[in-house]
Amino acid sequence: MVACSITKNIPDGEYVLFENETKGLDQVNNEDIVPLFIQEPNTRIPLLNYSLGVNIYRFGQKFYDSSKVANKLSLTKEKLDSIGTLRGENPDNRKLQKKQDKLETKVKSLEKKIEFGNFLMRTGNPATILDSTDTKNTVTEIRNYLYNRGYMDASVDFEVATKKKKAFVTYLIKENKPYIVDSIYVRSDNEEILDLLKRTASESELKKNQNYDQDNIVAERNRVEELLKNNGFYMFSKSFIEYNVFQDTSKKSMVIEEVIRKPTFTEKHEVYTIDSIYFRVNPPSNDFIDQKIQGDFRNIDFSFYRDRYSQKIFASRVFFNTGNKYNRTEVLESQRQLNNLDLFRFVNISFDTVGTSLTAKILTQPNQKYQLTNQLGLSITEQLPGPFFSASLRNRNFFRAGEILEFNFRAGLEGVASATDQGVYQSRELGTSASIIFPRFLIPFSPRSLEKYGRYNPNTRTLVGYNYTNRPEYTRAGINGLLSYTWATRSNRQQFTFNLLDINYIRTPKITEEFYQVLSDLADQGNNLIWSFLPSIVSSVSGQTIINFNKYGNFETNRASLLKLFAESGGTSLNFLNEPSNDETTDFARFQWLKFQADFRRYFPIDKKQTLAYRLNFGIAQPYGLSSGILPYEKYFFAGGGTSIRAWQARRLGPGSNTPPLNEEGYFDYRFEQPAEMIIESMLEYRRNLIGYFDMALFIDAGNSWNIGVEASRPGSDFRYDRFYKEIAVGTGIGLRMDFDFLIIRLDMATKAIDPARPEGERWILNKLSFKRPLGEKGQTVFNFGIGYPF
Repeated sequence: MVACSITKNIPDGEYVLFENETKGLDQVNNEDIVPLFIQEPNTRIPLLNYSLGVNIYRFGQKFYDSSKVANKLSLTKEKLDSIGTLRGENPDNRKLQKKQDKLETKVKSLEKKIEFGNFLMRTGNPATILDSTDTKNTVTEIRNYLYNRGYMDASVDFEVATKKKKAFVTYLIKENKPYIVDSIYVRSDNEEILDLLKRTASESELKKNQNYDQDNIVAERNRVEELLKNNGFYMFSKSFIEYNVFQDTSKKSMVIEEVIRKPTFTEKHEVYTIDSIYFRVNPPSNDFIDQKIQGDFRNIDFSFYRDRYSQKIFASRVFFNTGNKYNRTEVLESQRQLNNLDLFRFVNISFDTVGTSLTAKILTQPNQKYQLTNQLGLSITEQLPGPFFSASLRNRNFFRAGEILEFNFRAGLEGVASATDQGVYQSRELGTSASIIFPRFLIPFSPRSLEKYGRYNPNTRTLVGYNYTNRPEYTRAGINGLLSYTWATRSNRQQFTFNLLDINYIRTPKITEEFYQVLSDLADQGNNLIWSFLPSIVSSVSGQTIINFNKYGNFETNRASLLKLFAESGGTSLNFLNEPSNDETTDFARFQWLKFQADFRRYFPIDKKQTLAYRLNFGIAQPYGLSSGILPYEKYFFAGGGTSIRAWQARRLGPGSNTPPLNEEGYFDYRFEQPAEMIIESMLEYRRNLIGYFDMALFIDAGNSWNIGVEASRPGSDFRYDRFYKEIAVGTGIGLRMDFDFLIIRLDMATKAIDPARPEGERWILNKLSFKRPLGEKGQTVFNFGIGYPF
């Protein structure tokens, strides 16, 4: 390990920065100071003087010669200059253009290599050598930060402790008493602006008796600009807002004066109203320049190059009207909703001014009529990869009212673990569908709903599809139909889906005798998989809402969270029909059920390199009526897998304390899926960037699944308040991720820590790990390969 030490070969008089810390902080959060450190220590393995990133960088240096790269860059630039000269003489020569493009790409690559080194050097990072200038600049940064947060009298210093070739920097901070906002005054000659600010004073970012904070002044300037822009002040900008801050050192207080300066181009800030609106769809080329269709709807003058568009649809997405005061938020929302139609290459909204009147001009150009998208990739099912091909064809503006006709096709091979001891094989799957997306609500909504709901991006999707699966054990086919509505709130914070009709006809024309025996054995164990292989019509009505707080999914933002709620009623129409219940003689299954699920996810960034994330998931499904206690197989909950409790194989955990059968070696046999009617899951994950594209994760997963009632064939599977907490399975592990921004490849190694399938008193099994058996007993550790984050 000494040979790989981070301090190896460091010249005399230089030290590797090992640690930054702060002392003296009382009111200010240390997490706010850490990003101000100009130099950061290299990521190291805890307790060891070893950094993977530094060693990769040093290994790359052995193959890097900067002089050779510089010479190569110089020669390449000379070639590029000569090709550029030839291109000037022959601008239409395609071969020369290709050579020029190739050389330009090569120059960029060599310039990158000059600045950052070769691939290995860019993947790793050099050892951070303590730089006293950077340390002093960090002191200045911290002092400025504290000053802008109201700690005008704060003092900041630093001290450096060295040990061998290691340096430990401590920033000594004394905050002293912060300055408090004593009073706030607004000064303007415009009475209308003063009245508007007075009426919205409760929304101000500046409050009396709060700590002075420069960020609050910036936020208030943005708020005032937005407020005035949304109340007709079209020409106003935040450059007209000035703040004068008066400091009282004896009282440790601040007086803030907000001044609205007069414009130079007129006597005062004027309120502008919209006089007229023009909406023009320009032709995609000059071929149609002489053709023009004009019309008027809702006081909007429309001009189309062809009679292929609906004035009503476009007008429903324009949220400002003639005679209204200018409102920037409504203008931006109109632009966003028009883009959501997916009919235009661009949407540009501009205004011409005459006095205090505005002429709105909405200029667009149609998107391509047909769009074909092909995708070739790799899917992950039950931890095994399989290739797939998909294609999608879009026909925009199908009925000339903004509709989109879409055809989808998907074919693939998926890795599946056989249930009949045939090992691992590839199943063949084929799916195709045709759908029409209407940019409005259809049945049972009235035509007037078009304008009423336009700002919520309403869509109605009708779909007919066919799915086919061919496995060695069975062949399965299904036809499905869907009528659904989707909409979202103005900020896209809440998204809603309501499936008015979701109906599926499923049949299994072929089952091998061996697999039928497996299904019979599962039925004896209480696993109702056999019911899903009967011909059946499965219909339901369902709704889902997704509430996104602070842009969850963009993991570069601040704290963010996501809440997903789903509710479903299946077989509801059967309440009005005289149909027989399922029993042993059933040859055509009928199902009725109610289902609810809540999924909450939260993301905490600690600093630029570290984050915490957790997930809570609860679901319950209850069959009733004709189902005779049976759910459609797809409606059951399953615990375990790469996005669930990772220490168990996919869909193999639980239910409850039910004990799986033992195999010939005396270990649990996890071949069979374990359907359940209730699920409770929680996952906690610590994520940290290692080097370059490589991230690591430490995680703990806890949860299980249960049945609502007693199931004799699976003892302990029922949910009981007096024991469910004893049946929580716990898994823990470590993960490695490669984050390429556009793609995240994930490998997680998870180990069972608490196994509820074992007798009480024997469920803690993490102690079975040892140096001789680092993965524990057989089946205790599970590897999960996936694409994207688990949550």
